[in-house]
Amino acid sequence: MFEITIEDNFSSAHYLRNYNGVCENLHGHNWKVVVTVEGKTLNETGLLIDFKELKKILKNILQELDHKLLNDLPFFQKNNPSSENIARYIFEKLKENLGHDPRLKVKKVTVFENEKTSASYYEI
Repeated sequence: MFEITIEDNFSSAHYLRNYNGVCENLHGHNWKVVVTVEGKTLNETGLLIDFKELKKILKNILQELDHKLLNDLPFFQKNNPSSENIARYIFEKLKENLGHDPRLKVKKVTVFENEKTSASYYEI
């Protein structure tokens, strides 16, 4: 099994609904996103996927979130914009974008609110 991992970041604001604490107030983060993709076979070039291609896909997804109030986006109107749900959102978008290549599977997405706290999403 092969896996590759990339990182990127975005900045956005959110507030948590049904939360009793300061995070129920509007606030922002500089989020770090770590993505791992896995697969059993390499392409004809000997790559699982070109880092450049994966970075471009992730960058396009993060542009949907960057400098936005996450609560205003349709997905987060239905799902609280917690770190857990942000990781799931990015995971599902990556899965959609990589679906054309049956060799690839999104293994895990981890979202860091800061250098000490993170949440991950993956499927079993």
